[in-house]
Amino acid sequence: MQAMKPAWYSARTKPKHEHIATANLRRQLALAVFFPKLRLEKLTRRGVVRVIEPLFPCYIFIHCVVEDQINDIQHVSGIGRLVQFGNKFPQVADVIIEELQACFGADDLIAVENRLEPGAEVTVATGAFAGMSAQVLKSLPAKKRVQILLDILGRPTTVEVGSESVMLKNNSLAELAPFLAAPTGQERLRA
Repeated sequence: MQAMKPAWYSARTKPKHEHIATANLRRQLALAVFFPKLRLEKLTRRGVVRVIEPLFPCYIFIHCVVEDQINDIQHVSGIGRLVQFGNKFPQVADVIIEELQACFGADDLIAVENRLEPGAEVTVATGAFAGMSAQVLKSLPAKKRVQILLDILGRPTTVEVGSESVMLKNNSLAELAPFLAAPTGQERLRA
């Protein structure tokens, strides 16, 4: 038997329904819901596009007394089911949610900026060199430009383009995970 006090639990949502489940839980059941999201740039056929993606696809965190609200939660539109092991619904430690919330702020969103550092592998998204791979030589933040090294007709050529015209090759969530965790680790070292 679970404790009869509110705690954080993880719920699996239907695919791409995290925002719907979050809104419905807040509106219909007046529950505290934590749905961490990342705002990042992705390279598409249309060029670089800003998107918002969940940190944990298909999962949200709900603060409730699970015994009292299990049936109501599982019947909310967008929810698949609460995460459970056997007959037990495992709690997510308050300290974990508090650390995540401290990183994400009031709107549960972190903007992930491109890390265009010298040596980074990029793809040119727009302009005459669209689709070509390059390496960053120098970032010029004052001009909002970046100097890249392109291979044009078998010769390395230095080109300066707008920083919004290039996209990091490794801009996946798996590649960003160490970057996202870094500030928390540094804060621990200071404490």
